[in-house]
Amino acid sequence: MKIKDLEYYQQLIKNKNFSKVAQHFGVSQPTITMAIQRLEHDFNTTFFVRDHVHRELRVTATGQQFANHVALILNELQVARQEIARANSTRVRFGLPPIIGNYYFPPLTPQLMRHHLMSALETYEHGSKELLKMLQHGELDMALLGSLLPLKEARLKAQELARFPFQIIVGANHPLAKKTAVDFAALKDEQFIIPDTEFFHDQAFKQMCRRAHFRPHVLYRTADIHVIKAMVSENLGITFLTSLAIEPGDALSQVQITGSDLPIFHLSVAMRETEELTPRRQELWDLLTNN
Repeated sequence: MKIKDLEYYQQLIKNKNFSKVAQHFGVSQPTITMAIQRLEHDFNTTFFVRDHVHRELRVTATGQQFANHVALILNELQVARQEIARANSTRVRFGLPPIIGNYYFPPLTPQLMRHHLMSALETYEHGSKELLKMLQHGELDMALLGSLLPLKEARLKAQELARFPFQIIVGANHPLAKKTAVDFAALKDEQFIIPDTEFFHDQAFKQMCRRAHFRPHVLYRTADIHVIKAMVSENLGITFLTSLAIEPGDALSQVQITGSDLPIFHLSVAMRETEELTPRRQELWDLLTNN
């Protein structure tokens, strides 16, 4: 089986047209046809059926099944190329989501500096969902990630570092500041200022609203947690945040949510199972997981 045949196959799944695939790779159409025939012969099945009436190329059930595997194979080959190319690098491509980067990571920096690791980090700041994709595609060596459940992804090695509850955050002078706990359903008339949809907070917030059977009044959404906290401290609204984002100096009050089976913010460090750690990356992994 040739890797090029798999690349032709993947493009044909996308374009559904032999001529376009041939043009894309700068080869003749018979080259693409023979590649597909070789693959079908190897697997003793038919991946594509020509619909001459509608002039369409239809993917069979086995063809779609094979396409799923081809995508994984080609991605792993690309990741392997990147890992091998960087095998001797002393740099670490490191992913940091905004909240984790702003509130969890800074206390670790003195220890990282003592081990001369800070200068080795190439940091990438995105939401956890985007960083997870980058890690899976070989664009990162390691990342700190947030999730609503313990992180279990195929072909990733992950270790949970901490858990933080979600809470209702209000200004110090807000009426709810006098409470230690509140039923989420009692908040149906409140104005919410919440993180953008790229944060797991949005998923957890929607989950809580569905359970409480109300549609929330969302006054404002932003990716800047500092803006959210500033607006809440001025009593412009309340917010739904993980306790990780609240610092002692904030003019805010934390109110626990009553009930069972409440969402939890899980913080983990992750890397690909296939990656052979350089001494610097191993040192970073050990420092994070033993901290």
